[in-house]
Amino acid sequence: MARVLRLPLSREDVQDLKVGEEVLLSGPALTMRDASLKRYETILNEGKQLPVDLKGELIFHAGPTPAARGRPCGSIGPTTTARMDRFLSWMLESGVVAVLGKGPRGTGHAGLHGRHGAVYFAAVGGLGALYAGMVEEIELMAWEDLGPEAIYRVELKDFPAIVAIDSRGEDMYVSLYTDYRKRG
Repeated sequence: MARVLRLPLSREDVQDLKVGEEVLLSGPALTMRDASLKRYETILNEGKQLPVDLKGELIFHAGPTPAARGRPCGSIGPTTTARMDRFLSWMLESGVVAVLGKGPRGTGHAGLHGRHGAVYFAAVGGLGALYAGMVEEIELMAWEDLGPEAIYRVELKDFPAIVAIDSRGEDMYVSLYTDYRKRG
């Protein structure tokens, strides 16, 4: 049975989550991916006013498509998180508590999660149309010119994911790859 988690999450909320644990995420999250992360980083480095505060947020690496009939958004599937690894350090330093995406993180990034007490949730790719039914609301927060890569606040309802990296820095993918190699 999956554990139901209400967003936003605190460090205390995520500290007892275990690698491989199934969760259902409900509540507000921010979507950010390549273009919005790059723009945010540039503004952060320039010391200028940022459009949203990331403290306490779950960042969903996704780019929602325009609304479909009867839904707040069209397809909204997770983006490959390893592409976003170069932004992880400042995201966690900014107070991000959790990241939601797909696939493994790069070498050393699990340690960053451990040092900051943050988790990485992984979702199955290719299910964007199905996941759209798990978004109850969507609101543009910044940078409409980026289209699907703008920052949106999405209200998730029972969004399924797995704890891929826990707040201690344990990495599910490393364990799976190790087990697989032993069988080989």
